[in-house]
Amino acid sequence: MADLSARSVIASTLLGTVPPRLPGRLLVAFAGEFGIQAGTTRTALSRMVDRGELRHLEGGRYELDGELLARHLRQEAGLHPVVHPWDGTWELHVVPPGARSSTDRAALRRAAGHLGLWERRDGVWMRPANLAPDRLPNARAIVAAQTEDYVASPNENPASVLASLYDLAGWSGRAVDLIAELEETGAERTTPDRLADGFVLAASALRHLVTDPLLPPELEPEGWPARHLRTAYGSYLGDYQAGLRAFFRRHTMSDASVPRVEGHGPTMTP
Repeated sequence: MADLSARSVIASTLLGTVPPRLPGRLLVAFAGEFGIQAGTTRTALSRMVDRGELRHLEGGRYELDGELLARHLRQEAGLHPVVHPWDGTWELHVVPPGARSSTDRAALRRAAGHLGLWERRDGVWMRPANLAPDRLPNARAIVAAQTEDYVASPNENPASVLASLYDLAGWSGRAVDLIAELEETGAERTTPDRLADGFVLAASALRHLVTDPLLPPELEPEGWPARHLRTAYGSYLGDYQAGLRAFFRRHTMSDASVPRVEGHGPTMTP
């Protein structure tokens, strides 16, 4: 099992909860499953509030805020993408000539990644035009401020263009490994006494899912495992959430006070 900090457990748990808020006592109890002392978790909660990563609500609840909340929203968008039929064209975003600060460059790289764009060469970002053009407005605004936008139809074979932009074999291989782990050993990690173990598996699968390149069917390699991974993760997650609800129930006064855990599972946060 991964050696996680209190902050990582808190953030990762809330990132996987919809809406992203839980009572502090449950976050403390769950962190205890990772061997983290209650005082350490409470200190981490206070520091995360001070840094603007959490909001402390009445009733002792904590809710994501700031960049962690923005990450939660991006994650939700990545799990429920709006995918359009592909007409063969590509989004193309080109940085115009001129000096840019290192801060601007870093912001563009992050925003382009959030939008599922890949760098063809320095200052040229592209992907098949099959995603909603108004996705992730904040990231879109950053890209629009630093680039000129075009619709492109490369002369090169589309599969060759894609292969130059994205490690398809690497993504596919990792997805196949995760599918096997979810299907072969996942059920063992969803019982209340194995939740810490199951947390790590859920986080690994979700982290990979949100990097799905969301290819048009026309560009998917044979045996592309994205849909299989989503199905395997969805099945595992239902069992894991049942185990998590049982764990929370043990730490509440009544079933009525158990929070609804309807999210997509934890995302490992460094």
